[in-house]
Amino acid sequence: MKIAVASEGKYVSGHFGHCEGFTLYEVKDGKIKNKVFVKNPGHRPGFLPNFLHDLGADVIIAGGMGAAAQELFAQNNIEVIVGAEGECDEIVILYLKGEVKSTGSICREHQHEGHCHS
Repeated sequence: MKIAVASEGKYVSGHFGHCEGFTLYEVKDGKIKNKVFVKNPGHRPGFLPNFLHDLGADVIIAGGMGAAAQELFAQNNIEVIVGAEGECDEIVILYLKGEVKSTGSICREHQHEGHCHS
């Protein structure tokens, strides 16, 4: 399983599309085996869900995400967790324990940029 976390440094980014990049966690038998950081190649409508799908992501974790991106992930059977806050490593560990649930919040366009995880 691969988990992609929208990241700003070591923290979960408040907005998926405008994050610094994605920390990709490779998980086997419920444990983190490897993690790599991939720089955000740029925000373009519909691009990032395909980019992360091509990287093999099974789960996406972010503070906030727009409806179109959430729909594209759903079409590719990729689980979306939004409303996450904190350090990326801790969030992934909590997710693996079943303790992280999506709030289902949707960022509406870009007027909320910078504070989308409401």
